[in-house]
Amino acid sequence: MKLLHTADWHLGRTLNGFSLLEEQRFAFNQILEIAKTHAVDGIVIAGDLYDRSVAPVDAVTEFNDMLKQIVIHVGIPVYAISGNHDGAKRLSFGHDFFKNSNFHLHTTIKDALTPIETDDAQLFLLPFLDPMDVRVYYGQVVGEDAETIASYGQIGDGIKRLIADMKAQFNPNKCQILVTHFAVSKKGDDEGAKLKENMHSETLSTVGGLAQITSDLFDGFDYVALGHIHTHKASPTKRVAYSGSPVIFNTREAKMKQSKGVYIVDVSCDDVQKTFVPLEIQKELVVIEESFKTVTTPEFYEQQPCKKAWFSFQLTDYNRKEMAGINVRARLEQIYGEDIVELTFKEHSNTNNNSAIGAKRQILKTLPEGVVADFYESTTQTKLTNYQRDIVSNIIQNIRKEVG
Repeated sequence: MKLLHTADWHLGRTLNGFSLLEEQRFAFNQILEIAKTHAVDGIVIAGDLYDRSVAPVDAVTEFNDMLKQIVIHVGIPVYAISGNHDGAKRLSFGHDFFKNSNFHLHTTIKDALTPIETDDAQLFLLPFLDPMDVRVYYGQVVGEDAETIASYGQIGDGIKRLIADMKAQFNPNKCQILVTHFAVSKKGDDEGAKLKENMHSETLSTVGGLAQITSDLFDGFDYVALGHIHTHKASPTKRVAYSGSPVIFNTREAKMKQSKGVYIVDVSCDDVQKTFVPLEIQKELVVIEESFKTVTTPEFYEQQPCKKAWFSFQLTDYNRKEMAGINVRARLEQIYGEDIVELTFKEHSNTNNNSAIGAKRQILKTLPEGVVADFYESTTQTKLTNYQRDIVSNIIQNIRKEVG
């Protein structure tokens, strides 16, 4: 079965207030042409279709038009799941009749345990979920006892149980494909140390199982199409892979200078052939870390795509006294255009000032979960248990989803 694997479209995302819909439409048009050129049997979208649980109207309209082009005009089936940014219940609208048009969107555990059957494959679509979802399902729907349900305290434990139920339905005459949305590291990778380096658009939270889900959990599947991490270079194995997002979402990603694209995956019971197809960028995001004097010098800015790109500036060696009375943004917009998405300042060398700035940055880098854990330990003289850490992480993740 030949599939186009993509993920993390995040429709409705903005770049510090600048809409990315035009860039996302540009990427989509390429994705559709790639799917047609390679004559794929389906397009996989592995979660985070939208950027927030209550998506903006223009994002919903855009996604509706995209689906219409894929499924109705071109006739390619779509296999999609809800991610941690999506509102799963809202996305589930129309689930029962969408599948009759070959748009398969799974948002619940019940959906995930029902494979989509083709002539050659079984596709299991497992949406983003947390341990509580697993405990509720096996307690209230399946009717398991409290002791058994309590054993699903970690997301990895819950996924093990779900995969066991999936494997019970495996047809030995077909290949098995899983589509899911979690942070998955390679076993033996120091609990995802390398994966953390590649998490440039998602929280570094352990929510999603960064330290708990390893690729060996998916042994038995011929291919696992992952979403959640925005670079294909975070893929733990050949068969367990991230496609990455189709566009750049922030300056940290831009600094990495990694290609955005999709995978064309040909899956059989014996082998997986996978090809990464890069996507062109319509509007570049240029990150510049230089002094104000340098960026306003013709010899420098004449080498930049002025008024054709987004720009992020970190002005180095910045002296407030010397710059008093100068409208920095206005001057930069005059040269580079109005699409300046970020403007920060690195103060001129000063030991005391640098020390204060360094301390502030260190605080900002601290994860909310870590702040809660430190506060709890300082007030109770005991550390959070793993169960308590899961509760804190789930609460913070839910808050992030609500605020987008």
